[in-house]
Amino acid sequence: MTSKDPSTSVERDKDFRDLLVAIIPSLRAFARGLCGNRDLADDMVQDAMTRAWAARESFAPGSNFRAWIFMILRNHYYTTLRKNARVASWDPELAERVLVAGPTQYDRLNVQDVQAALLKLPAEQREVLLLIGANGVSYEEAADIMGCAVGTIKSRLARGRVALAALIDGPPFEDKVTPGRKGTRASELTSAS
Repeated sequence: MTSKDPSTSVERDKDFRDLLVAIIPSLRAFARGLCGNRDLADDMVQDAMTRAWAARESFAPGSNFRAWIFMILRNHYYTTLRKNARVASWDPELAERVLVAGPTQYDRLNVQDVQAALLKLPAEQREVLLLIGANGVSYEEAADIMGCAVGTIKSRLARGRVALAALIDGPPFEDKVTPGRKGTRASELTSAS
C-alpha cells in the first residue's frame, strides 16, 4: 500500500481549483443558454462545480478539462429537467413586473429575442450553438461533450444557425400581389411611397 504525498495532493488541488475558477464565465454562459433563467443557471454552475470538485480525483491531468466540466454541467442540466418535468412554479411578483413594465433598451430586447429563439430550437442545435458560438469550443470538443461525431456537430451547427436566423429575423420576404391593386407587388408599394 502506497501513501499519497501530501504536497503533491495540495498542488494538484490548487491546479484543479485554478482550472475551475478560470472556466466559470464559460460555464455560466453555457448554462444560461441551456435553461434561459439566470438564477437557475448560476445554481446549476455551482452544482456542477461542486460535483467536479468532489470528483477531482477522477480527472486525469493533461486531459481536456473544458470538455470534462461541460459534460458534468450538461448532464446535471438534463438530470434537473427530468426531475422537474412535473413541477410548475409560479411567481406572481415576477409575473406582475413582466406584465407591467417592459424593457427600456433595445439591446435588452434583442438579447431577449435571441434567448427566446434559442429556447425554441431543438436541444441538440441549441447546445451546439452555445458550445461553439458562445463559448468558443472546438468542433472536436463539442463532439466529445455531446458524444457524437464531428460531422454531426457541423450539421447541427449549420441547421441551428439557419433556424436561429429564421426565428429572429422571420421568414424571408416574399413578393406578394397586394389586394385591390392588380399586378402591383408589395415591394413596389413600399418603394413608391
